[in-house]
Amino acid sequence: GVYSLGAAQIALKAQGVALGSRIILAGSGPLLTLVATQLLKAGAKIAAILDTSSISDQAAGLPGMLVRPVLVLRGLRMRAKLGRLYHAGVTLDRIETDERGPVGLCWRDARGRAHVTACDMVGLGWHLRAETQLAGLAGCMFDYDESWSQWLPRTDRMGRAAEGLYLAGDDVRILGADAAEVAGRLAATACLADMGLPSADATSDLRRLRRYERFGRAIARAFPWPGEMVRAVPDETVVCRCEGVTAGQLRESVVYGGGEANRVKSLARVGMGRCQGRYCQLAGAELIAEKAGIQVCDAGRLREQAPARPLPIGEWVRDA
Repeated sequence: GVYSLGAAQIALKAQGVALGSRIILAGSGPLLTLVATQLLKAGAKIAAILDTSSISDQAAGLPGMLVRPVLVLRGLRMRAKLGRLYHAGVTLDRIETDERGPVGLCWRDARGRAHVTACDMVGLGWHLRAETQLAGLAGCMFDYDESWSQWLPRTDRMGRAAEGLYLAGDDVRILGADAAEVAGRLAATACLADMGLPSADATSDLRRLRRYERFGRAIARAFPWPGEMVRAVPDETVVCRCEGVTAGQLRESVVYGGGEANRVKSLARVGMGRCQGRYCQLAGAELIAEKAGIQVCDAGRLREQAPARPLPIGEWVRDA
């Protein structure tokens, strides 16, 4: 009964299914508004839309977002359709459950007042995240980016990550489909130039990519990752859903193994499941840093393991 926002959207778009009859969507970022709008349009019953970013945070990011005014206007129209279902600046406390799943979500509004909203499904999500697994397996260097609260591969403006290695789109950072196309053209241009072949003038695409990056960073500022809220989760909270690792088990592993992400992974198994840390890595890093008394970037990043996605045995057999 608890899903990611992406899962809720896939179920709606692929099967025409709302994953509950009384739905709460919680988190932050543009996907929260988009999924809520899509579910309402399809006739689903939404009990509440809970955004952990405050109105002041969103206002602070607005000037940077105005480099793409049409997109901003589209988002504001979607937000208007949500009406009083939408609440900004909330703090999520806990999900109440019975043997069938969620029955209510306990939260506090921007003024600190406590609420309990009945539900039978909760969708959670804080932004889309760059898919860095292939870049990691290819041996790229990474830098911690405070804006996205994520380790991102190091590239030049054209997408060069190393000799003969080029990255584009969501492999580098989440900037949207338009930006991914531009980054792809730049990477292709760099590849051709490095091979000594004729290539296009990249000036226009570089200018467009700078505009998209400004928009992306403004979005990240408007809808920040709620690090303090994550650090405060109780010990019984499940952090790694693949392996069933709780916050308490992760904190205990820090006591024994220190504040290094891969050491904690080896002790607690956080990030060893099917998602390879896609779901739990950011939250896990916050808990490690909090327990060890260090900055999140000092905990390091989880090492990638092949395959990047689970594969049926038949795929290997056919290759052989």
